[in-house]
Amino acid sequence: MGELIIRNARQSDRQRLANLIHFEEYVHRHLDWKPALDWIGSPPYIIAERGDNLVAALACPADPPGISWLRLYAVAAGMHLDTTWQLLWDEVCQQLISIRPVQVFALALQDWFTALLRRRSFEHIQDVVVLVWDPDISGRIPTHQHVHIRPMAVEDLPVVYEVDKLAFGLEWQNSLAALDMALGQSVVASIAEVNNEVVGYQISTSSSIGGHLARLAVRPSSQGQGIGTALVCELLETFRERRINQVTVNTQMDNRASLAIYENIGFKVTGESYPVFRLAVLA
Repeated sequence: MGELIIRNARQSDRQRLANLIHFEEYVHRHLDWKPALDWIGSPPYIIAERGDNLVAALACPADPPGISWLRLYAVAAGMHLDTTWQLLWDEVCQQLISIRPVQVFALALQDWFTALLRRRSFEHIQDVVVLVWDPDISGRIPTHQHVHIRPMAVEDLPVVYEVDKLAFGLEWQNSLAALDMALGQSVVASIAEVNNEVVGYQISTSSSIGGHLARLAVRPSSQGQGIGTALVCELLETFRERRINQVTVNTQMDNRASLAIYENIGFKVTGESYPVFRLAVLA
């Protein structure tokens, strides 16, 4: 079979990594603005190879510092999931510890990955639920005249980043670079202003299936004033005008304020959910 070599991924591995990700059965990819291959060069990004064959990869770069999401775990056929994980994970931990003590998070989208994380002592901390809005079953969208909503521009990103940091816990925050990518991939992105102050934003995407509200944030000092509702309602009107007939959104099951906003507008919980796991990596 040959010796198994564990090492850092390099740009020259990109094509073999692409083959592993796209053709193998056991592949976890984080829901991310940045594709898994574009994280090459951001440690830790570890691969296993046997001869000329790249047989596994595990990537969880710390971004922001101190927080690391499992961006990729891919295993070739014939490799044992747990044994391969441990070989890669040992190296990942050493690199994370050399940076600083961190918490590692994972959003499990597949049953096999959920089971693996449980076996590796990750703690299940919450669930992300999926909601859907259908204009054929939803009521009239309310208006909020005290909120000025306009398209987001690249020049808005620094203040959007500020709002994002204030609105989310560290593990859910986006870096300025991630927000830049999100804006570039968006179909609708908008800013909410009250008295000429940016108090919130939303970023949404679309596909052949429908629209997706990918990001919604409101300054804590402005929450409870209808800002989030105004942003979502403006977005839904835009989607409706574009004949996008179904809109989805994800949020944490324990985020009652967020759920209340969506459900009051007419979003319905689909029953689809994904567990979030956490593991502390300490020196």
